[in-house]
Amino acid sequence: MASTSNVTTLIFTGLFQDPVVQRVCLVVFLPVYLTTVVGNGLIVLTVSMSKSLDSPMYFFLSYLSLVEISYSSTVAPKFITDLLAKIKTISLEGCLAQIFFFHFFGVAEILLLVVMAYDRYVAICKPLHYMNIISRQLCHLLVAGSWLGGFCHSVIQILVIIQLPFCGPNVIDHYFCDLQPLFKLACTDTFMEGVIVFANSGLFSVFSFLILVSSYIVILVNLRNHSAEGRHKALSTCASHITVVILFFGPAIFLYMRPSSTFTEDKLVAVFYTVITPMLNPIIYTLRNAEVKIAIRRLWSKKENSRRE
Repeated sequence: MASTSNVTTLIFTGLFQDPVVQRVCLVVFLPVYLTTVVGNGLIVLTVSMSKSLDSPMYFFLSYLSLVEISYSSTVAPKFITDLLAKIKTISLEGCLAQIFFFHFFGVAEILLLVVMAYDRYVAICKPLHYMNIISRQLCHLLVAGSWLGGFCHSVIQILVIIQLPFCGPNVIDHYFCDLQPLFKLACTDTFMEGVIVFANSGLFSVFSFLILVSSYIVILVNLRNHSAEGRHKALSTCASHITVVILFFGPAIFLYMRPSSTFTEDKLVAVFYTVITPMLNPIIYTLRNAEVKIAIRRLWSKKENSRRE
């Protein structure tokens, strides 16, 4: 790469160019990112310390929250600090690292959402065999598989882009590094690379989304045979999962299944799934889940009692 590229530093145009709007964005997005870290961190802490949340569903939820923190942290800190900078720069190596970890944690989250859908399918459709099928060992294997899938996906993305020559210009019309904006800076034809990315990101997202939708349709059909109380509890849990799936996959499919553009709307959509959605997930899961709320209250009361003692 070094022998064919003379670009070593890249410049972001950012989300907006107006300094006043950038300051407003700083006031908005800094609390959003802090809420993401604190909210998801609270879920990880609550699940790890609460015996009442010892089921596989909460085991997967804690890892999903951990992935959310990591996923958001690949973009949000740099994006937020750049709001204070006149010239927003990043090294080419730093750009590639951001792409790698952004896609790594993004695909790990997709696979975890698929795993969580499978967990709900077994719990609702095969309740008598649930503990035998979703064993602790299988839980660890499924989580490890999610991490491995994300790693393999990111390696492919980097292998696609690392061989491209970058001769200038060095201005990326975005607020973070991603494949399509970087393709525009390559001084060679990137049609085949675009096809690979389309298959590796766009089609993967669509197929994963279809698998998730199909699994929840099967679950909803099977709920007809449950009692009213059982249906209500299962629907409450599934509704949280479905909401998170739509919030995550909707913007991602919109961006990766169509030709890239320089429209501000695309950047705003990207903001939604890189900064906003990771904050919404813990809110969705805690507000709709009585067991999580009770566990958080117990954890907080224990902390208060220990302080008094």
